Amino acid sequence: MEQIIESNIRQWLEGNFDESVKTEIRRMQHEQPQELADAFYRNLEFGTGGLRGIMGIGTNRMNKYTVGMATQGFANYLNQSFGKGNVTVVVGHDSRNNSRTFAEIVANVMAANDIKVLLFEALRPTPELSFAIRHLGCQGGVVCTASHNPKEYNGYKAYWNDGAQLVPPHDKNVIAEVEKIQGVEAVKWSGGEQNITLLGEAMDQAYMDMVQRLSVYPDVCKQQHDLKIVYTSIHGTGITIVPKVLHKFGFTNVHIVEEQQEPNGNFPTVVYPNPEEAEAMSIGLKKAQELNADILLGTDPDSDRVGIGVKNHRGEWVLLNGNQTAVLAFNYLIEARKTKGIQQPNDMVVKTIVTTEMIDRIAESAGVKCYNVLTGFKWIAELIKAKEQNEHYVIGGEESYGLMIGNEIRDKDAVSAVALICEMAAYEKNQGRSLFDKLLMLYLQHGFYLEDLLSITKKGMNGQAEIAAMMEGFRTQPPSTIDGIAVVQLLDYQLKQGRDLVSGNDWPIDLPKSNVLQFVLADGSKISARPSGTEPKIKFYFSVKESLSAPADYDKMYTMLKGKIEAIIQELKLK
Repeated sequence: MEQIIESNIRQWLEGNFDESVKTEIRRMQHEQPQELADAFYRNLEFGTGGLRGIMGIGTNRMNKYTVGMATQGFANYLNQSFGKGNVTVVVGHDSRNNSRTFAEIVANVMAANDIKVLLFEALRPTPELSFAIRHLGCQGGVVCTASHNPKEYNGYKAYWNDGAQLVPPHDKNVIAEVEKIQGVEAVKWSGGEQNITLLGEAMDQAYMDMVQRLSVYPDVCKQQHDLKIVYTSIHGTGITIVPKVLHKFGFTNVHIVEEQQEPNGNFPTVVYPNPEEAEAMSIGLKKAQELNADILLGTDPDSDRVGIGVKNHRGEWVLLNGNQTAVLAFNYLIEARKTKGIQQPNDMVVKTIVTTEMIDRIAESAGVKCYNVLTGFKWIAELIKAKEQNEHYVIGGEESYGLMIGNEIRDKDAVSAVALICEMAAYEKNQGRSLFDKLLMLYLQHGFYLEDLLSITKKGMNGQAEIAAMMEGFRTQPPSTIDGIAVVQLLDYQLKQGRDLVSGNDWPIDLPKSNVLQFVLADGSKISARPSGTEPKIKFYFSVKESLSAPADYDKMYTMLKGKIEAIIQELKLK
């Protein structure tokens, strides 16, 4: 390891790097040797989704050199795949520090490789890039973002010609091309500036028109135009589009959280700019309470995740989790399409294997096919591509606060999700109900499913090894009981095999190989474990369920199910 670190540092000190970079390396050698080692102990991995890492100097950091080399590899593969001179890509970025700089580097390197580049004139939501690729018939795209990660991070998401992030075989092929770029000398940094064109208001309008076409009940939005909406962009890109979309839907009573409306890569009001975190939504929640609003919505820096707050059955403000939001959204589109007579016999919805099975039950009861795919919207997009000749895609989503609505986009989209959720709230208000009232109705009908997520962070050089050891332990020595309940099934997506632990029978799992384990208990509870693909974390997903016979039993049942999840966590020694 020390030899690798020393070799990488020597290459940077002796290579064609800015003198300021070399000066900083020498300073760190004396003052911060451990941080320097972490910055150079490996190359920042170009994974199946692209790059993501802490910004700074070094081979293991996001900087102009790692971004440039990744782009050179991606450009080489695009030219191989479509032919030189036949490639157009869209390039975008979010509000993070250095995102515009990285986006311009991507644009310049692509352009220098005889690729036509459509560069967004300023920050825009990631889903608009996915839409633009499809709308303009491009061959690929790149967005510079680290999504919901802390401010120290940035990233690089690579897209293919269907507007989705890379899937096999392109993901591995691009990785192979990136790995061939052995140094900054192999990068074409400039020389094709004439190939760059800016994208602006016209694309915004096309994207917003698409979102407006997703509306099922535009008349209800007009009837409830004064629905009191509080929205926070959490210092991200949503502020550029979301208020305009809500206006197009007819909503006239929208209140922006001013403290968080300015795009700012330091995210000064939050620790994590993630609507999954209660802390990130706290300022918006306070404003919603003060205004006695109907609904609160928040989007992350690149506007692909949405969090919502509503009043519960006691009139108290609560934040719904991603599973609850997905349940409401899936059910709304399924029900609304049926009520309006536009449901098709071949309608399908798609969710991921770690997302609540309550959606499967809702779809089944409505006669709609529900597919399950691996975690990540690229897999939802891949399934749509495989089925689109014979089946009609309606909505897809996953528990991590993401929804993908309609057929004109291939990545999760918080902009259209905000609009749809507000329409849902307007529809329920028209019925004299809140979204939480509707959720209770669904629990009564399909069962009370409660989910939770525990993320364990393992940073630094040893982090990956620790995460791998945890997965190996669960894989080779799976528990026979959890919380006193027998484990009846073990689903190993790495081995692509399911096993009935009672009968001993095995069956194949018809999904791509992925490092995920799931334990299914005799009472229907499910525990899933998977390392994160974008962060130094291992994630554990818990799902428990019980029948709910009356709304008055909700609090008691919630406490019982929450206790069950805590008992599972304690038994597995995850805390």
